[in-house]
Amino acid sequence: MNLLQKIDASLSYIRSMTAFEPKFGIILGTGLGNLVEEIDIEVTIPYEDIPHFPLSTLEFHKGKLLFGTLASKPVVAMQGRFHFYEGYSLKEVTYPVRVLKALGIEKLLISNAAGSVNENIHTSDLMIIKDHIDLQPENPLRGLNHPELGPRFPDMSEPYDLSMIEMAKSVAKELDIECHTGVYASVQGPNLETKAEYVHLNRIGADAVGMSTVPEVIVAVHSGLPVFAISVITDANYPPEIVTKVTLEEVLAAARKAEPKMTLLLKQLIARL
Repeated sequence: MNLLQKIDASLSYIRSMTAFEPKFGIILGTGLGNLVEEIDIEVTIPYEDIPHFPLSTLEFHKGKLLFGTLASKPVVAMQGRFHFYEGYSLKEVTYPVRVLKALGIEKLLISNAAGSVNENIHTSDLMIIKDHIDLQPENPLRGLNHPELGPRFPDMSEPYDLSMIEMAKSVAKELDIECHTGVYASVQGPNLETKAEYVHLNRIGADAVGMSTVPEVIVAVHSGLPVFAISVITDANYPPEIVTKVTLEEVLAAARKAEPKMTLLLKQLIARL
């Protein structure tokens, strides 16, 4: 069964469960699932029920596809995402983006948890992603290209939608939410980086580092979907002398602290789109 056939099978099952037509897709990152509390949910579909959908192996990623309204706009939200370090290929990691596109979404909004490699960006800050550095070990577009899904060589000179970035910055200013803009580096994981690696990431132009997002963005751009992405900073790692050991519990706590700001920002952004 090829990729197009798998997408059709997933779409057919979802359509058998709901006729809801979302216009916005939302991917929620580590520790950032509480945005769903703002959604007036109409239908919930567990990932495990959807043909060909991956299953999250992380206990803090709930693994549900949620259909409903947020700020009076029809949305579909992924409560939990997938990562290369879980053992999936990047085609599998990004498969849900293909399905969201087939469902009819017109814009994709992504959140993630990331570590800062910029001395001016601190724990529990927000950072709108304006560009990225792809350090993943493979590319989700590798292999046979289906022209029905997108071009063989998609242009990536402007992967993040400038109008949504400017609108989000305006919303943040109105709401008095401090919000940086910066470059996100995506690495394989699951280990955190060494001090030398943090220095390297800073030197090559990154402001934050994480283990997700870029593969989904590549597939979204390939699919012709405008993308907005935002990082919640869960630990500060530059300059190297400030680096300390960090636990998952600390990462999740930092994400929870910043999550209300991110939720408000995303909700208001969607309301204006």
